[in-house]
Parts: sequence; structure tokens; C-alpha cells
Amino acid sequence: MDRKPARAGFVLVGGASSRMGRDKASLPFQGKTLVEHVASAVAEAAGSVTLVGAPERYQGLHFPRLADGHAGCGPLGGIHTALSAPGAAPWNLIVACDMPGVDADFLRSLLAAAEGSEADCLIPVGPSGWLEPLCAAYRGTCLHTIGAALDRGVRKVTGGLAGLRVATWSVAESHWLSNVNTPEEWIAQTHG
Repeated sequence: MDRKPARAGFVLVGGASSRMGRDKASLPFQGKTLVEHVASAVAEAAGSVTLVGAPERYQGLHFPRLADGHAGCGPLGGIHTALSAPGAAPWNLIVACDMPGVDADFLRSLLAAAEGSEADCLIPVGPSGWLEPLCAAYRGTCLHTIGAALDRGVRKVTGGLAGLRVATWSVAESHWLSNVNTPEEWIAQTHG
């Protein structure tokens, strides 16, 4: 009898990248694309990775792809799609594709902290004090609460977590959680 893995990993690739002016996931980074960098780190930390977004955009990549079941609903829809996936696990690492600072060691530490908590989801908080729900660990049990929020028209990720036990995880250095939305941020992150 096959046992379901305790962890699964997902990378959200569904954004429009409008402020960047081109697909952020396809930006060149350390000899590969940004999404390949993030997906490889997620896979190493969680034991698997699935890209959640428009599958046709990433056919050339050798990662499983899953269409976002809530296209147009923002990242909260992508999180719900990940938690609905056949490969979802008791703990699910969900990371946006535009975070060049993440690596497998950081993500493993995040998952270990989540697994040691009583929370429904564990969200990092950097020095700025901002929650980073697009680099977080979610229990599979979050599925129904997030789905109900989407049904009510909630689109903000933190709004979709209302009613869940949300724990924060302090991160001392902001580079782990930095994302890139504009060409200027990309240059600062990769050449700074």
C-alpha cells in the first residue's frame, strides 16, 4: 500500500507580469530561468513540485503542470488549485515564481517549522513586518476555508485565510522573501 508523502511543493506561475513587461517566470537567472530556479528549490525541499498556472506557457520545462482552476482570481485561486491537486499532501509548500532569493535550505527550514507547529498555515514575516503568504506552508485542511472565501469573492490571500490558525515565522534577512515585479526590482535583485 502506497503512503501519501507528508510534503508536496507547488510554484505559482499564473501572474500576468504586467509591471515587468514580460513573463517573470522566464527571466534568465543563474544559467536557467527564474521558474526553474524556484521550482528546483521547492522540489528539493518538499520532494515534489508542480507548476500551477497556464500549462501551455511552460511546456518546455520538465516539471508537472496544472492549470489554475480559478484563473483570474489571483494567487488565492492558485493556492486553492494547489491544495486541490491530486499530489497535494498534509503540508504543501507554495511559492511564487518571482522569488530569486529562495533556496532549498531556506524552504526546508520553513517546512520543518510548519511541521512542528499546530497551525493550519505557516507564513514567513521578514524584517519589514509584512506577511509573505506566497512563500508559505499550508496544510491540506486549508482547502475548504480558502474555497469558501473564493466563493464569497475574496481575492486577497490573507483574507482567504480568515478563520484558519495562521502562525508566523520570523525571517531575519529580507533577501529570502524578496520578489520581483518590475525591471528595476529585477536589476536590483540580480545585480545589486
